[in-house]
Amino acid sequence: MSRIGNKVIPVPSGVKINIGAGQVEVQGPKGKLTSPVPEGIEFEMADGRLVAKRTAETKQQKALHGLARSLVANAVKGVTDGFQKELEIVGIGYRAEVRGKSVVFSLGFSHPIDFQIPSGISIAVEKQTKLVVSGVDKQRVGQTAATIRSLKKPDPYKNKGIRYAGEVLKKKVGKTGAK
Repeated sequence: MSRIGNKVIPVPSGVKINIGAGQVEVQGPKGKLTSPVPEGIEFEMADGRLVAKRTAETKQQKALHGLARSLVANAVKGVTDGFQKELEIVGIGYRAEVRGKSVVFSLGFSHPIDFQIPSGISIAVEKQTKLVVSGVDKQRVGQTAATIRSLKKPDPYKNKGIRYAGEVLKKKVGKTGAK
């Protein structure tokens, strides 16, 4: 029994849901998203709530029941509130700046890094060392934040680099030197 799959999805006012074959289309004030629905899972709309149901009790459908419900719930939340990830840049001389449709990073390399902002994603830079990646699609926001973090991962010895806000890093001890 899938506990997540059996939860109902409350649909706020102003959100339109179109249930089609193999997909659910969600349209709201912030945009429009399409979520795939695996075979054997059906969605029903009743009283402003969306319910995911299985057509059979096979092992594969039981496994995909909660996944399908979570994908549609994230789409509903995305078109109403949106998603965001915060990143911090730590290090002397490390900074970021938005120029048009790209973000230019200075991360201690001999050259600046020009990162193109994907469509559907917005990046705001606060105080040159704090980035906010926001958008409608949870997966794309997370992937964009992970790609930016991979430009300069936090160093385990000095903790310099790009990290998620609130990320706890374990600092390693360096060499002790000759005595």
